Amino acid sequence: MSRSYNVAILGLGAMGGAAAYHLAKRGQRVIGIDLHSPPHAVGSSHGKSRMIREAYHEHPLYVPLVQRAYALWGELERAAGDRTFFIRTGGLMVGAADGALVRGTRLSAEEHQLPHELLTARDLHRRYPAFSPLDDMVGVLEHRAGILLPEAIVQAHLELAAHHGADLHLETRIQGWDSGPNGVTLRLGEETVHARQLVVAAGAQVGDLLPDIGKLLRVEPRTIHWFDPARFPEYHTPQRMPVSIWELENGTLFYTKPDLGDGVKIGIHHGGDAIGRLPGENPVSEAEDAEIYDLLRRFVPFAKGHPRERATCRYTMTPDAHFIVDWHPRSEHVLVLSPCSGHGFKFASVIGEITADLLTSGTCAFDLTPFALRRFGERGSAVSQDIASQ
Repeated sequence: MSRSYNVAILGLGAMGGAAAYHLAKRGQRVIGIDLHSPPHAVGSSHGKSRMIREAYHEHPLYVPLVQRAYALWGELERAAGDRTFFIRTGGLMVGAADGALVRGTRLSAEEHQLPHELLTARDLHRRYPAFSPLDDMVGVLEHRAGILLPEAIVQAHLELAAHHGADLHLETRIQGWDSGPNGVTLRLGEETVHARQLVVAAGAQVGDLLPDIGKLLRVEPRTIHWFDPARFPEYHTPQRMPVSIWELENGTLFYTKPDLGDGVKIGIHHGGDAIGRLPGENPVSEAEDAEIYDLLRRFVPFAKGHPRERATCRYTMTPDAHFIVDWHPRSEHVLVLSPCSGHGFKFASVIGEITADLLTSGTCAFDLTPFALRRFGERGSAVSQDIASQ
């Protein structure tokens, strides 16, 4: 049996689900395929809460994207029946005044004229007593930051995509695919699917589908922890505890999120040991626990109570930690969406819209040059070798 579509999407997590929704809403015939059943916990589109922030320390170029993302998250809430997907808490970036985190946050805030405050360690602790920064630390506070609810968002995108006619195949493995002059052909068991265009948004599985692109990437499993506050639970509510990222002297970045009813969330974002486990793998070691306990003791001491839960988030990292949003060099029909290097969820709404723009009109409102494969030089050009063999 054979069926035809305008667009096939491989991977239905944050990016793929958003793309399916925006394309189907525009009347495109969409088939979406995922190896699992999103929302699930074996990728990076989970974890009960994800951070969204506007004064983006990674690079000012992200600020216009995240500003559009904010608008689209609001539209999604309304389209899903006035459900809540965003909780505003404010956001703190904490570290040395001359460190990369604080400097990058201030640069984005100043370049885009975003309201923000610079707090001394004493003022930060006085205003937010859950936190205990070192005396030589400062905090950059932005009031618009907050929390996105990832599982609810992925579910809503998929439900709305299906409502608009998208054909979603979960727990489905493709046996292979080929690119030709008129599009792509995917093999799903005894079924063949033809599509004019293919979107690859498979996160950590990108390398299985596009091996040469996979050679550019590495997967960092990161363990996420939730703790019941040991004391003063009122300090750890979304009303009194902003989302935060902290930069230590050795360059390690860790983050915290307030208690939404599941405990205070903490995890190492970058640096330290990139260790995490998927369900069924070996348990977290005592050394890993000790590292998190030490961070809580030093910087969020009242949150160091009973550990409630752990999970693993799989960061799929590019060499420069920025996204990939680009057409495959050997096929004008194949759009590679992400990987997002551990900081992409907040952009899913706008990446979905950008995907729909690119696939229906060939252009979009944003300069995507920073996310092009050619920035990797010879390593990026190497991805042009193997697509005909997929």
